[in-house]
Amino acid sequence: MRTVRGWFRDTTGGLPSTFWYLWTGTLINRLGSFILVFLAIYLTTARGFTAVQAGLVIGLWGAGGAVGTMVGGVLADRWGRRPTLTAAHIGAAAMMLALGLAEQLWLVATGALLLGAFAEAARPAFSAMMIDVVPERDRLRAFTLNYWAINLGFACAAVLAGLAAELDYLLLFVVDATTTLLTAAIIFFKVRETRPVRVPQATGSAPTAPARGGLRTAFSDRVFLGFVALNLLTALVFLQHISMLPIAMGADGLPAATYGTVIALNGVLIVVGQLFIPRLIRGRRRSHVLALAAVIFGAGFGLTAVADHAWLYALTVLIWTLGEMLNSPSNSTLIAELSPSALRGRYQGVFSLSWSVAGFVAPIAGGFVRDHVGDAALWLGCAAIGAVVAIGHLVSGPARERRAAELRGAPATCDATPATPRSDAAAPPITGPTADAAVPAATRSPAETAADLTAVG
Repeated sequence: MRTVRGWFRDTTGGLPSTFWYLWTGTLINRLGSFILVFLAIYLTTARGFTAVQAGLVIGLWGAGGAVGTMVGGVLADRWGRRPTLTAAHIGAAAMMLALGLAEQLWLVATGALLLGAFAEAARPAFSAMMIDVVPERDRLRAFTLNYWAINLGFACAAVLAGLAAELDYLLLFVVDATTTLLTAAIIFFKVRETRPVRVPQATGSAPTAPARGGLRTAFSDRVFLGFVALNLLTALVFLQHISMLPIAMGADGLPAATYGTVIALNGVLIVVGQLFIPRLIRGRRRSHVLALAAVIFGAGFGLTAVADHAWLYALTVLIWTLGEMLNSPSNSTLIAELSPSALRGRYQGVFSLSWSVAGFVAPIAGGFVRDHVGDAALWLGCAAIGAVVAIGHLVSGPARERRAAELRGAPATCDATPATPRSDAAAPPITGPTADAAVPAATRSPAETAADLTAVG
């Protein structure tokens, strides 16, 4: 019992209350995340669209998300994390209801486009706020806990959505909109702004160099863009589970409820195993972990080519979920370390753009390949992409770790355990975030960081 209590304390202890409000909002929102999971089935059954039309609608969701992530990233840095998150969630809730009521193809497509823009505008602001409030030493743990909440909600939502879809598809949209509004309320009433604030320059002091950056900086960062490109390829494979996988299962005569149960396995496995993953990968080279994850990921989706029964589909989900669990924590901590402190929102927006572009391309390309080349070619192609991503991580890993070490201001030792962070000399003077948010390690002085590390032991 004492060991269990110690493990629980080590896993959840010491994180700021702002993180737990964000975590709660994530869990509530994901408990009602019905729409995207069942959108392909809804469009092809309730609305009678073809697989290509359904792929186009889901692709427009991704296109809207591409715009939303860029706008959301800029707003997170200029307007603030909290107002960006609140406005994005309210807008997403409104568009969910509009999409559920739309019937004609052009209305459905427009609703998906706008919903993608609002929903994805929240992603960079949320990620930037997480980095703001959680010190670097705790980020792997915090991102793992948040990912756990996402998948706990997803596992429950997938099963409930399968049952609700048998009653009325509109119910999916109503519940999703409601949970999104609840998340907006938590952010508005409980979360304070965490964006780092510049210290006013003293009268008569030497002028401080203006902050350099913006989207141009992110788009000219070759090391960062290489990482984004690899994530884009990974996302192209991963998003087939919400576009082509339900269509493939339907073609094998499996009902929507079965798809919900099978895909819920993904969330259940992550809920059970994700809390232990950080211990498993601690001290391992991140490039090796990401490469292994890509191989497992591709193998799982590739085996879908031979699946024709529910248990076989469940087996493929189990395999690619293992790859997902290895990929997520290393991915999250690495993108945090590659983002300069003054440009976190923009860097998160550009990184999120890879998911939005994949959200547009994956269903359209998947539908095209499936209709014109065949189902097996689609899934075997996913396996080939996984192998390419693995090679890419092995080749580009050392350069990424050198860049992360440069931003920390410490020599690159290996790509496993981060070195002690220090302040970014190129960044403008800033104070810590307001409220109870911990000052991000990248904005602290060396003395403050050393004191914190000593206090932790």
